Amino acid sequence: VRPHRGPAQPYLRLRPSPSDNLPVKDILEHPDPEYDPKEQDLDERTLRKKLGSSFDPAFIFDPAFMSVAAPAPGNLSSPAPPPRLRGSAPLPGELKKLELGESPSGARMKLGKKARRKFLQWLGGYTHCPVRYTWKDLGVRFWPRFIKEGSCFAEKSCSFPEGMYCKPAKSVPKTFLRWYCQGWSRQKYCTWIPVQYPLISECKCSC
Repeated sequence: VRPHRGPAQPYLRLRPSPSDNLPVKDILEHPDPEYDPKEQDLDERTLRKKLGSSFDPAFIFDPAFMSVAAPAPGNLSSPAPPPRLRGSAPLPGELKKLELGESPSGARMKLGKKARRKFLQWLGGYTHCPVRYTWKDLGVRFWPRFIKEGSCFAEKSCSFPEGMYCKPAKSVPKTFLRWYCQGWSRQKYCTWIPVQYPLISECKCSC
C-alpha cells in the first residue's frame, strides 16, 4: 500500500500494490466519514460501467472472487482442508522424478513399485499446501466491497524433517474501484479510481 503521512496520524489512503507479503494487510483508513462515498456515488450500474470487463458477468472467474453484497453466512469461507492430504493431492513434478533407489550418500535401497507409489502419495499429501479462501470486507471505500481472499496454512511445518512452511508462491491481481480523495481539508476532490488487489493463487512448501 502507498502511505500518506500528514501532520497527525499516518493513514494508508490509496491502494494495495503487489507485494511478497500476502495476503494484503488491512488498510488503515482515515476514520472521518467525510472521506466515504455518498449514496449518489454508489450507483451499481454506473460503477459496473466504470469498472468495465473486470466485473463482467461473462467472466465467471471474477464474480467468484468479488461480491457487491455481503456473502451469505454459510458462504463466508471455504472449509479449511486438513493439513495432511494423504494421497488426494496430485503429485508435483519434482516428486515424480524423485529417485528413491539411492540415498544422497550413495547407499542403494530396494523399493517396489507399490511401496514407491504409496510413499510418494504420503509425501505429496504431507507437503501439499492448499489455498484457503475467506470472504473479506474491504469497507465502503472499495467497490465491489467484498473479496474472496486466499491464505496459506502455516500453523504446522509441511516438510519432513520439519523446518519448511506453506507460503504464497503465486498471486493474481483483481481490479477494484477505490474511493480516492485528494486533499485533507474541506476543499477536496473525491472520485473512484481502478486499483489492482493481489490475491494468493498458489501456496508452496518452502523455507
